[in-house]
Amino acid sequence: MDENWQNKQIVFFDGECGVCNFWVQWILERDKNDQFMFASLQSDFGQSFLSERGLETKVFNTMYLWKPNQYYLIKSKAVLQIASILGGIYKLSAIGKIFPTFLSDSVYDMVSRNRMKLANQKCYLPTPHQRGKFIEV
Repeated sequence: MDENWQNKQIVFFDGECGVCNFWVQWILERDKNDQFMFASLQSDFGQSFLSERGLETKVFNTMYLWKPNQYYLIKSKAVLQIASILGGIYKLSAIGKIFPTFLSDSVYDMVSRNRMKLANQKCYLPTPHQRGKFIEV
């Protein structure tokens, strides 16, 4: 584990969801500046994050993006911020910020409700460098 996780953007995700794992892989492949680290919501680290903020600790249908000592974002705001941080063409997703959060979160929630049907569970094998970006599995 990278000991500098406090200086990274931490993506919390459902470790048992194929769609979530697809997006983690997608971010990993585009994170050329090593800005992100990852932790499943089911891990001890993920459970501590949720508990410390009074968030739901048994339902894992929300992605969180946490910049320690600065902010945490949820759902569509987290997705848009991740794209913005990745930069390049992904910065164009900032146009999504023109939509009210309740609208973009309702699209997020629709995908979240159907996520187990959308992707099969694939076994993704990260490279050794990518494995180092996971706080806990």
